[in-house]
Amino acid sequence: MPASRHGIRVLDVPDLEEFCALAERDPVVNVFALHRARMTRLEPRWLGGEMWGRFEAGRLVSACHVGANLVPVQATEDDARAFAERALAGTRTATTIVGPHEAVRTFWNGVAASWGRPRETRWMQPHLEISGPPQVAPDPQVRRTERADLDEVYPACVAMYTEEVGVSPETGGSADLYRARVTQLIARGWSFARFDAGRLVFKAEVACASSGAAQVQGVWVPPDRRGEGLAAAGMAAVVAAVQETIAPVVSLYVNEWNHPARRTYERVGFVETARFSTVMF
Repeated sequence: MPASRHGIRVLDVPDLEEFCALAERDPVVNVFALHRARMTRLEPRWLGGEMWGRFEAGRLVSACHVGANLVPVQATEDDARAFAERALAGTRTATTIVGPHEAVRTFWNGVAASWGRPRETRWMQPHLEISGPPQVAPDPQVRRTERADLDEVYPACVAMYTEEVGVSPETGGSADLYRARVTQLIARGWSFARFDAGRLVFKAEVACASSGAAQVQGVWVPPDRRGEGLAAAGMAAVVAAVQETIAPVVSLYVNEWNHPARRTYERVGFVETARFSTVMF
C-alpha cells in the first residue's frame, strides 16, 4: 500500500526487521508491540489488525499498532497527529488506546470529536520497571498454574478484570474467548498464583514478552485477604520467576490513583520510568 501524504503506510513482513529496530529503542515501553510483531511477523491475517509505519526520507520513524488495542510506538506528538488523521479515514476498530501519555493524549485529541465519548479515560498511569532482584522475600507458595487450576484461576481473572475495568470480560457472549485466553496463558507458563487450602489468594499473569522485557498484568488478591502482604511477596515471586525464565526486565503500569498498589510495587523494587494513558470504549 502506498504511503499517505503523511508518509504513513501499512507495514508487512518485509518491514519486520526495521520495525523491531525502531521498537527496540525502548524495548520495555514497547514490549507489547515487539511481542505482537514477532508473534505475527506483521502478517495482517495473524496481527488481527494493522501496523502502521510513518516514514521520513525512506526511514521508519514511528509506528502504531491498530487493532483491538491501538498502541503508538516511538511516536512524537507530530507522529500521533498524523496517525490520528489516518485513523479518521476509516472506521474505529480499537476498544482501547494505550501507550505513552503524550502520544495517546495527542492522538485522542485528534480523533475525539469523531470517535465518540469513551467509557473511561485514565491519564498519567505510572509505568514501572524492575531489572534487579526483588527487594522483599518472594512468597515460596507462588507457582506457575496448571490446567487443573483453571476452575480457580478463571473466576479470579474475571473478578480482577471486572474490578479493574468496570465491565465483565464475559459481557456480550465473550466468556469462551476469555476462557481460551486464560487457558493459553496457563499453557504458556505465564500464569502465576498462590493457593491456600485450594483457594486462590494471589494471582498475576505475563501479558506479553520479548527477549528484553515482560509486562505483567492482572495482579489480584481477593478482597477479604488484602492487607496481609500477599501482593508484595507474590509479586516478588513473580518477578524472580519471570527474570529467571522469560525476560530480564519486568514491567507493568498502574492507575495513578491506586496508591496501595503503587506502594506495593515500590516495596518490591519497581521504579517509575514513564507515564502511560488509556482511553477505553
